[in-house]
Amino acid sequence: MKATLLKNTHDLPLSEPNPVPVPVGEPVPQTRVHSVERTDGVETGIWECSPGRFRRQIVEQEFCHFTHGRCTFTPDGGEPIEINAGDALLLPANSLGIWDVKETLRKTYVIISR
Repeated sequence: MKATLLKNTHDLPLSEPNPVPVPVGEPVPQTRVHSVERTDGVETGIWECSPGRFRRQIVEQEFCHFTHGRCTFTPDGGEPIEINAGDALLLPANSLGIWDVKETLRKTYVIISR
C-alpha cells in the first residue's frame, strides 16, 4: 500500500459545504471535507465545520489534530473537553456526544474501522 500524503492542510481545497446530519439547534453547522479512504479500513483527511452544535455519529475510533478554531466535545455521560487549535484528540470507538463549535474548526483526522 502506498503512503498517503496530504500537503498544505491549512489551505487544502475542500468539498462544497453540507449541513451536519444531526444538528442540535440553530445555526446548523456546515461541514467541508477532503478524504482518502483506503482498502485497509482506514480513512484520513481534512474536515472543517462552521459554528454550531451537533451530535457525533461516528462509532469508529478516531484520531484528530485541530489546526484552526475552538470547540467543546461533551461525551455522553462525561465531562466537557475544551479543544483549541494545536490540540490533538483520540476518541475511542463508540465515543458519542455533542460537538459545540465556537469558531470555525479545521482538523486532520484518521478513522480506524477495525
